[in-house]
Amino acid sequence: MSIPKPEKRIAEFEQRGFGMFIHWGMYSQLGKGEWVKTIPGVPEEEYDELVETFTASKFDAKKIVSIAKKAGMKYITLTTRHHDGFSLYDTKELNDYNSLASPAKRDLVREFVDACNEGGLIPFFYHTTLDWHNKDFDNDFDKYLEYLRRSVEILCTNYGKIGGLWFDGNWSKPDADWKLDELYGTIRKYQPEAMIINNTGLSAHGEISHPEIDSVTFEQGLPKPLDRTNAKKYVSGEMCYTMNDHWAYGKNDFNYKTPAEFIKTLCRCRKVGANFLLNIGPEGDGKVPEMVSGILSLVGKWIDMYGEAIYNGRPCGIEGLNEDFGLETADGKKYLFVFDLPIVGNENVTVGNSKNPPRTFTGIKDKVTSIKWVDSGRELPFVQDVEKNIFTFQPTGYEYGCNMVVRVAELN
Repeated sequence: MSIPKPEKRIAEFEQRGFGMFIHWGMYSQLGKGEWVKTIPGVPEEEYDELVETFTASKFDAKKIVSIAKKAGMKYITLTTRHHDGFSLYDTKELNDYNSLASPAKRDLVREFVDACNEGGLIPFFYHTTLDWHNKDFDNDFDKYLEYLRRSVEILCTNYGKIGGLWFDGNWSKPDADWKLDELYGTIRKYQPEAMIINNTGLSAHGEISHPEIDSVTFEQGLPKPLDRTNAKKYVSGEMCYTMNDHWAYGKNDFNYKTPAEFIKTLCRCRKVGANFLLNIGPEGDGKVPEMVSGILSLVGKWIDMYGEAIYNGRPCGIEGLNEDFGLETADGKKYLFVFDLPIVGNENVTVGNSKNPPRTFTGIKDKVTSIKWVDSGRELPFVQDVEKNIFTFQPTGYEYGCNMVVRVAELN
């Protein structure tokens, strides 16, 4: 039995841990999600008129990078072209259905890449493989696939080094020959260190669709541990998730999830070694909604406290009861993630203050000399039976005025 070692690009991708997804295009002007052309449906001619009002007047790539950095994100994946076929980059001789031919008159992918490079984040390109605008998609698929390959070639040769390409849409023609050897071969030719990811959709979590795939996807669902036993290649995992119920801006979608849920989801992803790609949907003019930046800033404050464990920790077989778990870094540091601690205080003021049982873990093989909270340095009482592989400690509840949602302790 053997487990392959990850290639350098995959190991670096896993260490980033937390990324921003951006769904934005001319569809965002309608404020009804990225599928608005087909759900509920907009006539082709009417939809194409959106090109004439696409100004991107408030799209500020540097500000977006700043928001992502503040949130603790290490990379950003931008929709360079979504299913409607409209591109945010210069498609050169292929067509003029892009942002440069709109009132924006800007290569928005160039601005995005430059801002990422300046801010120290890694740019990734989302690119649709499904295309509602290009008639060859249904009428001459081989011709369409060459158009797709040449589009990707432009992205691979005009923007410097990129972190990877994130494809989406092959599920639309599950029995078709997508000529992936040619498509992925183009990427390997020009961007040999780029991650190749192809979303398998809601119905096929974690499936590897081609030998060149570097990471499998878990769309809107928690990732599962990947069995790499005797695999030919080490493949990573990534969960992509929306902040409300739509990927792109929904002006009447008020169903935002809480910062607590995003913190827990990030931890649940890292528990199995997967990345968390959290999506934002800028408004039609490119402005990031205040709700989005506010939520992300709170998540960032949590990561400021526990980033070492989140970025560098890897699954190591340490398991707690319920959702508690442990991670270990390459240099041997061990961290315990503890969920749902109570706030300590007067029973008439705080909720559940008397329910704070000891937390028990298995899988800690080394003798522990101390355990302390990462955020405060406070040491905690514990008992350990090395032979029976049981470790139990008594956590303190949160002081009144605090609730970190998931609290991290370090073992020595």
